[in-house]
Amino acid sequence: MASSIKNLSDFSHIKVANANPFKFGIVVAQWNAEITGALLNGVISGLEKHGAQEENIKIIEVPGSFELITGADILLRDDSLDAVICLGCVIQGETRHFDFICDAVANGISNVSLKYNKPVIFGVLTTDNQQQALDRAGGQHGNKGEEAAITAIQMAQISAQN
Repeated sequence: MASSIKNLSDFSHIKVANANPFKFGIVVAQWNAEITGALLNGVISGLEKHGAQEENIKIIEVPGSFELITGADILLRDDSLDAVICLGCVIQGETRHFDFICDAVANGISNVSLKYNKPVIFGVLTTDNQQQALDRAGGQHGNKGEEAAITAIQMAQISAQN
């Protein structure tokens, strides 16, 4: 039985809000740059495809996924931003480091979102191997960066309405 490959970045079933009125921050990890660079391209493409203006997108780089938390906090000191997108990639290794980093990053990003009462989007791949990461960063399963962009637009819209 052949397995079917699903593009996880298919948003044809929903109406995506116009991103034009919103300002976005993006914090991207330099570690696993091949993956995070592809995710960043997906975010920018997704935002611009839905009307975001280049001048309304602020990007900073941090060393690794753990530093995404502080990077998001730094970006959100600019209260004009409507949402922040965190991009990283943690690939399973031989030690428990993977578990600690993934848990800390997820909790930290959640806490920053609550601290500023702004959407902070988790665009961090947590994969078993490099190939799984490539498959989700513009490969056969789409681009998690584009998914993060759509999520940021939708959440900025919801936040603005409430």
